[in-house]
Formats: sequence, C-alpha cells, structure tokens
Amino acid sequence: MTEESVAAEQRHILLVPHTGRSKNIDAAERTAELLDSAGITVRVLVHQDGRPLEGSPVLSRLSRVTHTADAAEGCELVLVLGGDGTFLRAADLAHSVDVPVLGINLGHVGFLAEWEVESLDVAIRRVIDRSYRVEDRMTVDVTVLDNDLEVIGRGWALNEVSVENLNRRGVLDAILEVDGRPVSSFGCDGVLISTPTGSTAYAFSAGGPVLWPELDAILVVPNNAHALFTKPLVVSPHSTVAVESNPESSPAMAVMDGFRPIPMPPGSRVEVVRGSRPVRWVRLDDSTFTDRLVTKLRLPISGWRGPRTQKNP
Repeated sequence: MTEESVAAEQRHILLVPHTGRSKNIDAAERTAELLDSAGITVRVLVHQDGRPLEGSPVLSRLSRVTHTADAAEGCELVLVLGGDGTFLRAADLAHSVDVPVLGINLGHVGFLAEWEVESLDVAIRRVIDRSYRVEDRMTVDVTVLDNDLEVIGRGWALNEVSVENLNRRGVLDAILEVDGRPVSSFGCDGVLISTPTGSTAYAFSAGGPVLWPELDAILVVPNNAHALFTKPLVVSPHSTVAVESNPESSPAMAVMDGFRPIPMPPGSRVEVVRGSRPVRWVRLDDSTFTDRLVTKLRLPISGWRGPRTQKNP
C-alpha cells in the first residue's frame, strides 16, 4: 500500500466532551482509547477552561482545536459526550463542514443524544465499524435587519431562534408576519421560531406543541405575550416567518440555539426561513421518536394494550 493510500484510509473524529465532572472525563478517556486502538485519529475540542484536559493522561495527548468553523474539517463525524447544550455546540461545528454528529448523553434529559453513557462501548464500536445511518434534520436560516432594512447579521439554528426582550422592566412590542403579511401584534417577553427538533426544547417550555422530527414545518411560539391571540402557530416549511420590533420598543436580541446572539436595536426585523443545509444526524438503532419522547419525559403509559391483531382480538 502506498503512502497516498494509507493517508486516504486515515480516519479522523472530532471529540466534543463536557468536562465539568470527573465521570465525564472518564467517559472521554474511554472513548479516545477505543478509537485510538482502532487506528482512528482523535482531535478534541477545548472549551474555555482547558484544565480538565491537562489533568488527563489520555486527553492531554490529543490534538486540540477550539470552536472555529473548520474545527471538524476532514473528520468523518463529530462525537459528543454531554447534554443538549454540548450537543448544540457540537452540531454547530458539524454543520459548518457538513459532517454527521452523534450524541452520547452524559447529562440529565439529553433529548438530542442518540444513546446513554451506559451503552458507550457499544456506540463506539458502531462508529468504528461504520455501523450507523444518517438522517437529515431540518434547520432554519436567520437574517436580522435594522430599522433601515440593512442586514445586521445572519445565522442558523437547529433548535430555534429566540427573539428576546432585553428590558426586563417592560415588554417587547412585536409584530408577527408570515409570508409578507401581518398576523398579530402584541407585547411579549419574546418570540420563539423553532424547528421540529427544537419543539421539545425552549418552545416546549413556552407552551408549544411537540412536533415529530420527520415533519417539515416551522413552529412559532410567542413567549409570555400580553394578548388574546397568542397561540402557537405551525406554518409551512416554505414560508418566511418574520418578527418586527416597534421602533419605540426596547432593544432585543436574536439568540440561535441558546448561544449564537445577534443584537437587535429598536425597530429591527428578524426573518426566518427553512435552512439551506440540514444537520446530519447519526442514528445507531431504529427506536422511534415516540419511544424517545416517553422515555426522556417519563410519560405514564400504564394501561396501554396496544393495537389488536387477528391473533390477539
């Protein structure tokens, strides 16, 4: 085998661990060791505090990268060890270079994670063997314009963009628009514009419905609105949803996935459309979203008898 073919076969994975607890470090070390023993090169994302990595004899030897657009360049996937916050940050890196992302839950609910830490070794073996499939998850693209309709910033979100009032002593005077037509104006703490994936996150806490991820749609949820018509809306994925703030209103902020903010001076406008690039989501099994919903939210299902068949009338 030539040097060129050896280089072509070299596999790379970006490891994104949450390093806040010692057991998390143990899981990251175990992951790195399993991948390394299979001949896979591991690079690790360094957060603001890199000291946990320095104290690890395994992780301290790995190549390190920071949260930049090319951090996962050349990797076959991004592997996340942590909760939903860690997953969203890792998805940002995977989305930048269009590679899949796999989450192993080390947190509490971990709705975005594929498997739990108890199955870590099996999950890593699936990665080593490339025994997984990839689904596309819808995203949204976001454009923020000022009062003169000049672009302030652009971004994207896997879960949601949250238009948030910055003046906690008052409300944000907002006007909701769909496909270039006004829907309603109201005072509120903010407005959430979510994907189906994000419907179980901030939008759910604000009173929105759960959307199955196979559904292509955009969810709009007013947050603590002071008006009669402030029910959540589910609109076409081909629609453009916009939120305008009154020029006399308070400054606001458009926050994507909880950590990518764009300032919104009074009179700003946020426009949201279906994302041009999905997030490529690694699946390790065929469990349904219904089962995940029941398990993660600990929903009561006692008394369920199931569909009747000819053998079980």
